[in-house]
Amino acid sequence: MIYQTADDWRAAPNKRILFYGMSGLGKTHLSSILRDQGEWFHYSIDYRIGTRYMGEVIADNAKAHAMQVPFLRELLLTDSIYIGSNITFSNLTPVSTYLGKPGNPDQGGLPIDEYHRRQEQFRQAEIRALADTAYFVDRAARLYDYPNFICDTGGSICEWADGDDPDDPLLNELSSQCLMIYLQGNEAHTQELIRRFDRSPKPMAYQPDFLHACWEEYLVESGLSDDTVDPDTFIRWTYARALAHRKPRYEAMAKWGITLTSAKMATIQSPEDFDHAVASALEDLS
Repeated sequence: MIYQTADDWRAAPNKRILFYGMSGLGKTHLSSILRDQGEWFHYSIDYRIGTRYMGEVIADNAKAHAMQVPFLRELLLTDSIYIGSNITFSNLTPVSTYLGKPGNPDQGGLPIDEYHRRQEQFRQAEIRALADTAYFVDRAARLYDYPNFICDTGGSICEWADGDDPDDPLLNELSSQCLMIYLQGNEAHTQELIRRFDRSPKPMAYQPDFLHACWEEYLVESGLSDDTVDPDTFIRWTYARALAHRKPRYEAMAKWGITLTSAKMATIQSPEDFDHAVASALEDLS
């Protein structure tokens, strides 16, 4: 860890941290507190994915749909209109819409092979965006003169990193740049995330082997074929399994840094509160 003790953290003139954990537990909320109230540069992995690494395929997908409309097709072919995505830190819908959901095309589903292809595009994009952390650490200080840095990761980081492997290239690189901070929810949070997802199911990224196993199991259990699966029903069915699959992977990654529990996160309302919470967590390790 780049800060071994609470004193190291308190004395550091330039603090660098990375948040990870389940989507919906407050990574971006905490990042916003630090960004808005303190001198922190906020590097959003999801934003980087959508603007740098998947921006073109997202725009091309929108154009492909527009080309099916004769009026828009003519305008596009004559370069009379421009189609692009409006991605912001708080609106990453273009990314999730492009990822899509597998199943019946009449219900908005993608063929399973196309779904796997987009999942692989996202996996590569997220790994590249995470690998850009060092570049943005330097850029934040050199170009914008920010003393402190936050890497705000997506919920799927644990799918591509192996916390039990001391030679994991992604974790070695990230932990050399930032203090890794696991935001740990409890069972109540998990159940609330499941309820929230059930009300409004959204596309997400899966480890390839996990996705394949879930898809095959669901087809057997439901008796459906690839193109008759209700997309929303499938991803609802998969969500709780995905959370259970990710939990031990997050816990393994926790060895690479510190953990802030949900109870501790609830006490953080300012950068000063955050400094105290991190120092306390470092003291607990000693």
